[in-house]
Amino acid sequence: MDISTFQSYAYFFFTAFMVVVLYAYIYHLYSSQWKGKRDYEKYGDLALHDEINDHPIEKISENEEKK
Repeated sequence: MDISTFQSYAYFFFTAFMVVVLYAYIYHLYSSQWKGKRDYEKYGDLALHDEINDHPIEKISENEEKK
């Protein structure tokens, strides 16, 4: 097996792996939003609402502040 064949196989498997990672990430985003853990669509407006007096996206609970 020469190097070009090895490169072809490596490229194919790396591309397939990256597609699986992409779909797993998309599934994670939609499932966490559906379960109510976090709404990632609110972060889309972060660049538009970036003033110092704008309200925060998520409130920090008192338990997280003490950590």
